[in-house]
Order: sequence, then C-alpha cells, then structure tokens
Amino acid sequence: MNKAITDGIVFMPPAFVKGLGVWSSGNGTPGSDTYAGSGNAAFVPADADFGGCLEIQKVSATQKLRYMGQTPLLPGCYLQIKARIKAVSGPLPSVRIAGWAGGAGEAHVAGLTEQGKAVALTSYGTVFEVTAIVGTGYRDGVDMPWGNAALYGHFGLNLEGPNGGVVRIDDLEIADVTGVFLRDMIGVVDVRDYGARGDGVADDWAAFEAADSAAGGRRVLVPAGTYFLGETTSMNSEIEFEGTVTMPTDKMLLLTKNFDLPTYISAFGDEALAFRKAFQALLNNSDHESLDMGGRKVSVHGPIDMQAAVPNRTSYATRRVIRNGQLDVQDNPAWNTNTYSSQATYAPNNPYRLTGVANIANIPVGALVQGVGVGREVYVEARNVGAAEITLSAPLCGVAGTQSFTFVDFKYLLDFKGFSSLQKFGLEDIEFQCNNRCSAIRLAPSGSTFSLRSCFVSRPKDRGITSIGSGCQGMLIDGCQFLSSEDDLPVPQRTSVALNANANDVKLRHNRATRFRHFAVLGGGNSMVLGNHFFQGDEVPNGTRSAGLVVIGTYSSTTIADNYIDNCHVEWTNERDPSPNFVSGFSFSAMSITDNIFLSGEVAPWFSYVVVRPYGAGHFLNGVTVTGNKFRSINGYIDRAERIDTTFAGLDFNRFVNVVFEGNTYHGVTAKCANPLRVRHSQMTAAQAWIVDPNGELPFGARARGCDSVVVLDPLRTGGEAIRYATPYVQLQQGSRQDQVRLNWPEAVKGTVSVIMRIDK
Repeated sequence: MNKAITDGIVFMPPAFVKGLGVWSSGNGTPGSDTYAGSGNAAFVPADADFGGCLEIQKVSATQKLRYMGQTPLLPGCYLQIKARIKAVSGPLPSVRIAGWAGGAGEAHVAGLTEQGKAVALTSYGTVFEVTAIVGTGYRDGVDMPWGNAALYGHFGLNLEGPNGGVVRIDDLEIADVTGVFLRDMIGVVDVRDYGARGDGVADDWAAFEAADSAAGGRRVLVPAGTYFLGETTSMNSEIEFEGTVTMPTDKMLLLTKNFDLPTYISAFGDEALAFRKAFQALLNNSDHESLDMGGRKVSVHGPIDMQAAVPNRTSYATRRVIRNGQLDVQDNPAWNTNTYSSQATYAPNNPYRLTGVANIANIPVGALVQGVGVGREVYVEARNVGAAEITLSAPLCGVAGTQSFTFVDFKYLLDFKGFSSLQKFGLEDIEFQCNNRCSAIRLAPSGSTFSLRSCFVSRPKDRGITSIGSGCQGMLIDGCQFLSSEDDLPVPQRTSVALNANANDVKLRHNRATRFRHFAVLGGGNSMVLGNHFFQGDEVPNGTRSAGLVVIGTYSSTTIADNYIDNCHVEWTNERDPSPNFVSGFSFSAMSITDNIFLSGEVAPWFSYVVVRPYGAGHFLNGVTVTGNKFRSINGYIDRAERIDTTFAGLDFNRFVNVVFEGNTYHGVTAKCANPLRVRHSQMTAAQAWIVDPNGELPFGARARGCDSVVVLDPLRTGGEAIRYATPYVQLQQGSRQDQVRLNWPEAVKGTVSVIMRIDK
C-alpha cells in the first residue's frame, strides 16, 4: 500500500529551489523563524554532488531544519524521511532525522521519540545518507513510533556537535514505505498501526477498538507480542492472533466474528483460561447462542468455577450451548476430595434444614451429606453462616435430634454451583475425560431445562452429573454415554453415580451407562426414562447387583420404558420421607414400567429386577403398571422378577389398588408373576372345598384380594362320576400367606377350572 499512489496524498516537501521561506530553523510550527534571509543559510544552485542544495553554517547547539508544511501521519502508514548531506568546512557535526509531532488543534504531542539515529560526518566532501522512519505503530524498524495521537509532523533534520562547520544538504525526501512492514495490507488491519504496543504493560484496549472501527470488513491482525487489555474489548471484525492478550478477570473479550474456542485459545495462549473467557463472552454477548469448541481438546488442571469466570452474572436464563470438543483432566492435587465432619440438629417439621451446624464456614455448598437417616444423593444446597444453618437438597428419613454428619466435597470439571440459578443451558457433543481424577458436572442450585446431548462422560471419579438442588428441573439427558471408572471392581465396592436429580420432569433418553453403583438416582416426579442401556454386572459368581435406577418418592408419576436394564434393577423407595410411615396420600403410586429388556447373568437366586423398598409401615401400591417387559436370567435361575425389600418395612397387601402386572415374558425366572393372574387348577379327587394356589406367582408375594372369574374347563363330576352343573362361591386370602383362594361347591366334585385372581380390588 502506498498512500501517495492510492489516495494521492503528497508527502514530499518542496525542493529548496522553491524558496527557503517554508523551511524553519525552529520546530516548523507557524510563526517560527525561517532560513529565508538568514545569515547562516543560502541556496546553492550548482553543487557537483547535489545540483541545487541548501548550505547551512551551524551556529546553534542543535541546528534545526524543519519543513513548515504539515506532513500527514495516517494509521497504518509508515514514512521514511531521507536526507543526503556532506561537510564543506569547519568542525564536523553529527546529523539525524528529526521532527515535531502535531496533534489535534495543532498542539504538540509530548512524550514521543522525535528524532532518529545520529550519523557522524567524518570527512569533507563525502556524501552521507541519513534516514529515519516514522509511523503510528510500535514495531521493529520504526525509529519514531508516534501512535494515534499525532496527526501530522514537521520533518527535517538536526545538526549536533561543535558550531562553525558548514554543510550542504540535498532536497529532503519523504516516502511511504508501509509495504516494508506489512506483508499484505489488502484485507488486514494491524492493531500496532493504531498504537498497540504489545509489551504486556501498556493498555492496548483503545488500539484494539480503533483497529476494529477502522477495519470496515477487513481482518484485524494481532502480531506477535503480549497485549494487555484493561477494559472489556468488543471486536466486530474477523481477527487473527499471532500474539496473545491478557486482561482482568472481570473484563471481557467479545469476538463477534470469530466466536469459537480455537480463536480464544489463540488469543489467550492457555486452553483452560481461554475456555473460561469464551464462556464469559457467551453469557455476555447477544450475538451468539452457542460456543463451538472447534473439536479442540482442552487440558484442564483444576476445577473450572463457571460462575467465577463470569463475575458479573450470578444467574442466567437465556438459552446458551457449549458444543463440539473435549475437556481432558490432568493430574493435579486440586482435584482431591475434601471431607468435613460437623455436628448438627435435624427436625422433621423443618425437613430441608440442618440447624446449629458446628464449623459451618468450613462446609462447602455442593457437598454430599452422609449420616444416620440420610438417603442417597443428598447435598448441601445452600448455607447461612450467620445462622449456622444448612439447606439440604432433600429431607432426611425418620430421624430427629443432634448427630454428627459427614460432608464430602467432590471436585468437578465444570462446576456451576456458584450461580444462584441457571436456565436453558446445554452441553452438546463434548467428551468429559475425567480420567478417574474428578467428577464431571455440578449443576446450579436452581434452574430449569439443563440439557446434555450426545456427550461422553468418561471415567468420572465419583459422579457424572450432580444436582445439589432444583437446578435439574426439566433436565434433558439425550444420547449420552456414561463410562465408569469402576469397571474392574465388584459391585459392592463401587461408589460412583452417573447422575442424580431432585426436581421434576427429568427426561433420560437413549443413553448408555457402564458399571456404576447407580446409573441414575431420581428424587422428583413426572420423569421419563426411555430407551437407555445401563449395565452393572461383574465377574463374581452369584454376585450381588446394585440398583441401576433408583426412584425416590412415593407418588413418582414416572415412566420407565424401552430400556435395556442389564445386570441391575429398578429400585423404588421413600428414603427421603421425614416421617416414613404412611399416614395419608397415595403411597407408592403412578409408576409405569413397560416394554423394557431386563437381563442378568450369574446372579444370586434372590436377585430381582423390580424392587420396592419402603422405609416405613403402612405403604401400598396404588396405580402401578408393569407390562410388556422381557425378564431373562442366564447362567442360573432367579426366584422372581419383582420383590419387596423388607429391610426397613413391608407393604400393606390389604391396600393394593389398580396394580397391572401382565404381558411380561419370563426366561430363567421361577415365578412367572402376573396380576391379574390366571391359574389352572385340577382337582383330582372330589371335594366340596378346593384350594387354588398361585404357586408364588402373585406379584410381590402379595395376597389374593380379588377373583375376576372361575371358569370350569371340563365337566364337574362327583366321586361316582356323575356330572354336575354348579357354581362355587369364592373365599379370598386363604392359607398362611393369604395368597390362595378357596372354591366352595354345593357338593363334593372334581374337575379342572381356570381362576383369575388378583392382588387388588
């Protein structure tokens, strides 16, 4: 680029033959003395070396020569001032190119370098060439970097050294040499041309903003160097980083045309820092709804506090997504789990509070709570240090009074707990490579519709996704893989959990999870678990199996359908009821388990696929559907597909209502349960009372509380083989287990009947 050619700008001062009235012996500013009519200068029309030239006798300590015209200094334009000079007589001086920097209002711009390197004249009659380059940018080869404040200059030269010498000076030349510095000015704006220093100290914010404003559709170049940006910097042009930037945590770099993680990595040099700054921009820039990681692998050496990365936001409710990359956890003590113990008091009438918490300042929000009566996946949702109170994510079960609690603070790759609320936030196509060093994601205490789509949560040390409050409301987990770090451990030694939720309306769809302690612990209602494959077996013969899916809460209104539930079971429990005994309500109700594949191998015979685990007396099933499932045990039979875990309490069989347990298939399962259950009974000897036994095939070992029909399949005959046409009356809940029915005939008969009995009314 050459402004003299492209824009017709005249940089060259007039030749001396045009007159000396425009050549100043001062700074060149209006009103300064000129060499016209001065006693120590004259125009020489015919010099052997120069032709016409200016002859000056040095009479001042610094003899100045300045063109009084204003030579413009434009951003991105670099000028070379050149003079040819020779000594004629007297003491030999030194000479250097010099200038006077003029700014707005024709004021002098102080603090700039206004002269080039000195050249000593060492002989008479020898022509010496003196040059210097002036420009806005601070770059190698620029003798006088003037930045953006200087708008023009009065250029010439200085004679220094002893007085009395006489020199002759050829016409000064000023030429545009921008092309020497810029590899390709077409489509590129260099921030150094707008005053950026790149020394890591000077604030280059204004230069970046100015370059962006001037780009006009061109690309902004950030050359090698370290550029400190002291303010939030918004770049609306495409930008290319050869150098890096630094800026305070609370200041943002908003790259609207290159909003992707690779560009931020180029900008900041550090991958984890770049990820935080890009996330900061994502939550503060309305121009983009998502951050593309560009397929980059980001090495992470410590937990990423997502809220601390965005100090101006404590909550967020606009849809934002991070996608397409990998976060790879590196070994570092920062991942170490911290454990705290403290005494606190719990009262069932204040079910979400621990009060009188000792050393509460040491207990972090988001810590897992352990203690007597504490169910699975109960966390510290909030704390009030002044009141010594902790808010729990869920109530405790059946305890009251003061006890010692343990608080376990897992470390998470992405930690959102610092937000009070986070809504409509998503992560897509990301691998969280935890490497058995940390957990993956901790959600904000509140918020709705967090989503995880097509992600890999690989080898989390303790947890995959943790909800410490209601930040899981409406959570969507779709098409993800959760890969355990505990594959080689026997089931009883595993402790990791792929995910948990406390709030309602969770959707888990088409995910795959391997050998965790639990795939999911769901504490809310109205959830949908659809099309997932989770398996938790081991190589131990007749081994125990843990629950793959734990549903906590009596009225669950949860659908579990089309899953592949492999070497684990569905557990339904009320372990978060402060007063676990049934008093009122619906009890264990509104659960639907349909069209799933249940498979187990080499398990203990008492293993079952559907387990109800009540924590208090008086509970019952009320509106439960188990249909269309495929139950199969290989390498050994199991007793039954469903059971009640009576560790703490049983169920009240006399209160079962609307239980549908039918259309299931059984292979390798002894008791093929159904409700209603059809039993074919053959009475070989005539009797007036027949006992019809379900052979343990009523679901959950419940009682025969109803009989839908008794159908005689062949002629009823007396002991003497006479045919009788009779109808029995039915007595329910017979036998020691109350699971039999008695058919009472008008007289002793024998024959075969089909009886449909049920466990509900």
